[in-house]
Amino acid sequence: MKTYKPSHSNVQSTSKEDIYQLLLAQLNSLLDDDVDYIANTANFCAAIQQNFHFHWVGLYRVMGEELVLSAFQGPTACTRIPFGRGVCGQAWEEKKTLIVGDVHSHPNHITCSALSQSEIVVPLFDSHGNVKAVLDIDADIVNAFDTLDKDYLEECVALLAKYY
Repeated sequence: MKTYKPSHSNVQSTSKEDIYQLLLAQLNSLLDDDVDYIANTANFCAAIQQNFHFHWVGLYRVMGEELVLSAFQGPTACTRIPFGRGVCGQAWEEKKTLIVGDVHSHPNHITCSALSQSEIVVPLFDSHGNVKAVLDIDADIVNAFDTLDKDYLEECVALLAKYY
């Protein structure tokens, strides 16, 4: 089974949890109050992509009643997603992280890339508990994400929320 490995050859034997801990340290040093959200979100997505080599990593921000594509790493993507539609819109509506092991069996999945096989979507909340954006990550293998990914990606998104 294919697994996602970090890009640094000297940490190829590192566990997924260790990689997430390194990612959190990296994000702590990259994100900055003095930098606008575009730079912060671009570096945020790039850091995740560089550490795990997922098929697609990106953010959609809430604008009115839809999600609008923001910073991302990977192939072109859907530009707008209505509230409640697709896994991203559903995570926004339900205000919770969603893991889809096989996107082709999920009735609400929007296909932006035929290579996507599984997906995790993590909402980013403001200080009032409103969803401001969602982190969307697609993998090109089935069942790529588990509760470890959920827990660490929620921590990463909570960190980004401080600078968003």
